Amino acid sequence: MQKKRTSFLLVLVLLIVLVSSLFCCGCDLNRDSAKFKNPQVPLDVKNASLWDKFFVIPLSFLLDWFKNLLGSYGYSILVVTFFVRLALLPFTLKQQKNFKVMQKYQPQIAKIREKYKSDPQKMQLETMKFFKENNINPMAGCLPLLIQFPILIAIYQAIVYNPHIYRSSFLYLELGKPDPYLILPIFAGVTTYLQSLVSGAADNPQGRTFLFVMPITIFLLAIQFPSALSLYWVYGNIITIFQYALFLRTDDA
Repeated sequence: MQKKRTSFLLVLVLLIVLVSSLFCCGCDLNRDSAKFKNPQVPLDVKNASLWDKFFVIPLSFLLDWFKNLLGSYGYSILVVTFFVRLALLPFTLKQQKNFKVMQKYQPQIAKIREKYKSDPQKMQLETMKFFKENNINPMAGCLPLLIQFPILIAIYQAIVYNPHIYRSSFLYLELGKPDPYLILPIFAGVTTYLQSLVSGAADNPQGRTFLFVMPITIFLLAIQFPSALSLYWVYGNIITIFQYALFLRTDDA
């Protein structure tokens, strides 16, 4: 029981650190606080940091380019999200492989848990021992979610520093402002939960922590961040869910 509690706390601390970095990075790269509140002045390309030059500015350029091609930043975000998820595909495949391994060994894991159900600490020790003997990483299913956070930071800054996106609208949304009806934040949380579910995160105690903590975290972020960021997250989750469905069907065929 103590180890389960420790695992939960470690995951929770990690999420707090990641969320804090999202807030702090958005503030630290703001050389001028007024500029952050009034994004009419774009990022200074000449004096940009390496992070800005290689991540934020290229993403902002892509969003502008696809908007000019498709006529809407809503569609532009969808296309850019697709390419981002394509870049993350190797990690998604690794996560899928881990999911299949967990499925394969699930009967043995269930037996261990049944055998030591009266001794949670012993059950945890034996389960982790089994994982180690079979080269199973129970946290591998959470890797793509963790990798997405730096990308999320870059997307956030590309939106905030781009006055064209910030002033644009899509459907009922003002992309530079939070969703007033909380529809996107709810979708962001629900699709994050579904993505974690289909990835096999529920097959181990650590993953189950992510299964519930991540959707809440994303929802809390989405209710205060620009709608464009929530749109990116919802698009990304839906694309990833379809990827899992495709690979699951392919593997089962």
